[in-house]
Amino acid sequence: MEADYLGIKGKKALVTGSSRGVGKAIALALAEAGADVAVNYRSSAEEALDVVEEIREMGRDSLAIQADLAYPDQALNLMEKTTERFGELDLLVNNAAYFPTNWVKDISLKEWQKTLDVNLTAVFLCSKFLVNHALENEKKAKILNINSQAAFHGSTTGHAHYAASKGGMWTFTISLAREVADQGINVNGLALGIVETEMVKPLLKKDEEYYLDRIPKNEFAQPEEIADIAVFLLSEKADYITGATLDATGGMLMR
Repeated sequence: MEADYLGIKGKKALVTGSSRGVGKAIALALAEAGADVAVNYRSSAEEALDVVEEIREMGRDSLAIQADLAYPDQALNLMEKTTERFGELDLLVNNAAYFPTNWVKDISLKEWQKTLDVNLTAVFLCSKFLVNHALENEKKAKILNINSQAAFHGSTTGHAHYAASKGGMWTFTISLAREVADQGINVNGLALGIVETEMVKPLLKKDEEYYLDRIPKNEFAQPEEIADIAVFLLSEKADYITGATLDATGGMLMR
């Protein structure tokens, strides 16, 4: 699609957790559509800088910003650095996530709290910052929260804390969308199923049949497929969509 068709050309975007996987794919797709994109990473500066270089090769501006979203001060610093560099911010993708494995009987309070801090509190803080930024500058903005089918199905494999945080993300998305719908700010979600990223490929290959059996389409999503959907939701073509969480799960989640 042409950048002007999407209405993304010249926009300023931030994608959290975008040094690899789905976040990287979304950052690159936004740049291809004409946006300048801030790349956030927690620990791998080298991976983040590679993404930045790819974006700059497309003729767009980009920078890598380190921030561990388990810490509120770092989440806010991420937003401040992005707006300082770009001067403004139009698009926010809350993609970063923490995905621990443990049964409820063994989950420590520390592990529970970190999961909510990364997956929900950081989403609140970054979204609040963008909302205030947009209102103060009398501009439109879009927020996209990357969710999971676990928000609706719950967990059967030791991820109750992750599922709980994603359920919170779903209702937060609706609540915030209602608050700002008439102020030019769209807030939506994108619920994912199983995406074949470099991080999970070894796990999927180890028991591929088990995971494929959970997906009616009988195939894993590719990060680029998810990125295409994300870009649509962030484009002007989706201006009339707000408060929705679109399911991109290959049929794992049907509502």
